[in-house]
Amino acid sequence: MRVRFWGVRGSIPVPGPATTRYGGNTSCLEVQLPGHDPVVFDAGTGARALGRELMGRPERSVHLFFSHFHLDHLFGFPFFAPLFAPSFHLRIAAPAFTPDATRERLARYLNGVLHPLRMPDLPAPMEFEALRPGQPVERGPYRVTATQLNHPGGACGYIIEGGGKKIAYLTDTSPLSRPGEGLAGGGPPNGREAALVKLLRDADLVAVDTMFSEEEYLEKMTWGHGYPEYAVALCRAADVKALSLFHHSPDATDDDLDRLAERWSPGVEGMRVVLAREGADVDVEG
Repeated sequence: MRVRFWGVRGSIPVPGPATTRYGGNTSCLEVQLPGHDPVVFDAGTGARALGRELMGRPERSVHLFFSHFHLDHLFGFPFFAPLFAPSFHLRIAAPAFTPDATRERLARYLNGVLHPLRMPDLPAPMEFEALRPGQPVERGPYRVTATQLNHPGGACGYIIEGGGKKIAYLTDTSPLSRPGEGLAGGGPPNGREAALVKLLRDADLVAVDTMFSEEEYLEKMTWGHGYPEYAVALCRAADVKALSLFHHSPDATDDDLDRLAERWSPGVEGMRVVLAREGADVDVEG
């Protein structure tokens, strides 16, 4: 199983000389087993480059899962090249009550006003699906389970299993416990944390929202983003093999992120800790 990071930034794309090493595009993650259709999580601005590459691959189906519909996770959708290729089939899923609700949420953005295109203008066949947290869905060799996160307006994380490997994508979310309680307080996981730990158990790679430092989080607890120490505690509790710090702040420069990477490069008790980097191509088998 391979994982590729196409966009690792949060809130707003930040291209420029200060973000060249880690990337300035917003959230987009691809998972693929060799010879099978790719699974894509979110369509931030990183989805544009992914779409262009997919046009040159033999697979003609894409499974696209949205964590939620805040714009930084949606910016790249109308620039995703497979949408304009009738030979492609897109299966689009999101946390919603009905398939029509999933389609309608996308249509609010592609409405001819916020974006010049409308949903009926897209020639690729699309199938829409509503997901419920805790109810796994099968996609060929993949098994995908959504889980409720802690973010204004709601968001879902995803655990994807296939080929004997397990990957998790957990953004956007703040801790599931209050300061001084549960994993945030250095104790055992609380009820919601325990359920998530069970889903993450023995995962090979987990990408977690760590937009803030712990000090920044305490000032912005209602913003719906996390910090590295909490992500480490969560993944340690689940015996995760590797943690990727993800959804970097738009204010964080490459130098800032280098310092963060140096801080966590020793890892934690057998768990590797790395920073998500745009363009990184991870072979989970290795």
